[in-house]
Amino acid sequence: MSAPVLRIRDLTVSFRRGGTTVPAVSGLDLTVPAGGAVGIVGESGSGKSVTSLAVLRLLPSTTQVTGSVEYGGRDLLTLTERQMRRVRGKEIS
Repeated sequence: MSAPVLRIRDLTVSFRRGGTTVPAVSGLDLTVPAGGAVGIVGESGSGKSVTSLAVLRLLPSTTQVTGSVEYGGRDLLTLTERQMRRVRGKEIS
């Protein structure tokens, strides 16, 4: 059995608005198997775009993102910005 292409564990995304923290995604777990595909569907405002932007680390720095996003054996949430640019440009695109 091949390792998954993408594994998201307990992804939580929150935005800071003034003195308040507003949750956008809470505890998302998702696995994309090698050779497989996953579709994300939901109502407007349910967190689809925020999830995608969090995986690619394209959200504003004021956003709180926790959990893990494993791609190619690496946790994308722990990479430097330079490493992340390389992943976005050469691997994910």
